[in-house]
Amino acid sequence: MKDARVTRALITVDTELSALLQQRGARAADNFALSITGRTSKGDFGIGWQMDQLEAHGLHGVYFVDPMPALVHGEALLADIVQPIVERGHDVQVHIHTEWLEWAKSAPVAARGRNIGDFDLADQITLIGWARDALVRAGAPEPTAFRAGNYGANDVTLAALAKLGLIWDASFNACYTHMGCNISAPTDTVNALALGKVIELPVALINDRRGSVRPAQICALSAAEMRAGLRHAAANAQPAFSIVTHSFEMLSRDRQRPNRMVMSRFKAMCREIADNPALASGGFAELAPQPGPNPGTIAPPSTLRTIWRMGEQAIATWVYERQLRPV
Repeated sequence: MKDARVTRALITVDTELSALLQQRGARAADNFALSITGRTSKGDFGIGWQMDQLEAHGLHGVYFVDPMPALVHGEALLADIVQPIVERGHDVQVHIHTEWLEWAKSAPVAARGRNIGDFDLADQITLIGWARDALVRAGAPEPTAFRAGNYGANDVTLAALAKLGLIWDASFNACYTHMGCNISAPTDTVNALALGKVIELPVALINDRRGSVRPAQICALSAAEMRAGLRHAAANAQPAFSIVTHSFEMLSRDRQRPNRMVMSRFKAMCREIADNPALASGGFAELAPQPGPNPGTIAPPSTLRTIWRMGEQAIATWVYERQLRPV
């Protein structure tokens, strides 16, 4: 059994239908198949495939589920996402893409905006509260954590979470601080940080070159980079290392075929967490409800790792992303 003091690797999955496909007129069933099931002619590579990999390695996933499409297509669709995750023992937490308000038949608020941070406090409380309650109606246990779609949260969002009794926020991504992420936290934040009554758990980072960082997202880091980030966190007794992927991330950008390179990265991440005695997966329930005692550091840069990833991604782009077909 792994020691309770290990670094917790939170494998978080932003689980969402595509607003772009909705805008293009896709049917709900087709959007679900492409975005959640990950259906291709070669098989299904969405959340079911991810959970298969996690469970094969004895790992636990945290699924940030966006309920906003239920305003357009009905809450039965949401139950079809939530219930398999809960039945298989993984976490469901709150995610929200407010772009969906544009197509809502009946919306909880009158305002519209791309990000939750575009709304005032009252509307943010209403929207996040509705999203939380919709997940519970769909079969999820009471959520304790939130992540904004597009990482588009601000300090008002944290105030809204506090009002709603949500303990954790996972919206801070230092790579998005100029693209809608407006939470007042230092860009070099590594460990959990108390921001008012909410604890901010940032998306983990590595240095890929001097003066440049990359987020710990499956499609953003090579297997070697992810391994370096995880090992650095464990070696420095970092309480948590928050990894991001998406329900559709194992597919090519046009969602027509599996992206074997990204799939191999996901499997390599699972192996590293399972095999490293200084690491363990888990959810927010396994994290101490207070910030870490030290500021923490991130994995140093490696020219060789960065060059390898750039070459790997160039090849993958040629193999999986050429001749994109509209969907």
